[in-house]
Amino acid sequence: MRLLLIEDDDILGEGLRDFLAVDGHRVDWCRTLQQVAAHQGEPYDALLVDWQLPDGSGLDWLRGRRRRGDATPALMLTARDLLDDRIRGLDSGADDYLVKPFAPEELAARLRAVSRRIAGSADTRRRFGEVEVDLVARAVRVSGQRVELTSREWAILEALLLRPGRIVSKADLERLVLGFAAEWASNAVEVHVAALRRKLGRAMVETVRGIGYRLASGQ
Repeated sequence: MRLLLIEDDDILGEGLRDFLAVDGHRVDWCRTLQQVAAHQGEPYDALLVDWQLPDGSGLDWLRGRRRRGDATPALMLTARDLLDDRIRGLDSGADDYLVKPFAPEELAARLRAVSRRIAGSADTRRRFGEVEVDLVARAVRVSGQRVELTSREWAILEALLLRPGRIVSKADLERLVLGFAAEWASNAVEVHVAALRRKLGRAMVETVRGIGYRLASGQ
């Protein structure tokens, strides 16, 4: 998943960024809302938002995104542990609420729960004909045989899995896979999509000419 982490504590922010990167996520870390502004328009799979930031309220920032129609899943990370705070956070647009201090393993588990919800299935596994994909294990099998994907092939597949039925543009795939301000060769997405088709079958990823890509209908 590509994540936007908004956390002003250097020790916590660095620790979460590194832990989540090892767990297979791509993390853009911002310490202030001013830094977040540089990421405006970037696509993310989930937002990790501290409530109290040096230059404003992360909750107010999230509420503003919700008012503009942004439905990106969001987890509030905060030391505010009163029941009223939890209710306010959830009612303002957070999909989940973690009280500091928390174990990074719990955050990772909650992100896995988010991925199941946005993929539209309580099961971590999705089947596409003879292809079975396990989002949590990051494993792919074709006719029961394990197929090895490169990290970027998996990232493209995951980005499409987390947007079932939606067409994802080439530009958004580039940013979801590499993150903020990264550059690819002009044909890199096509190369990785072609590799996925060779490994998983041509019908797995559909090209919508002039728009982008989408995944075949799964079970």
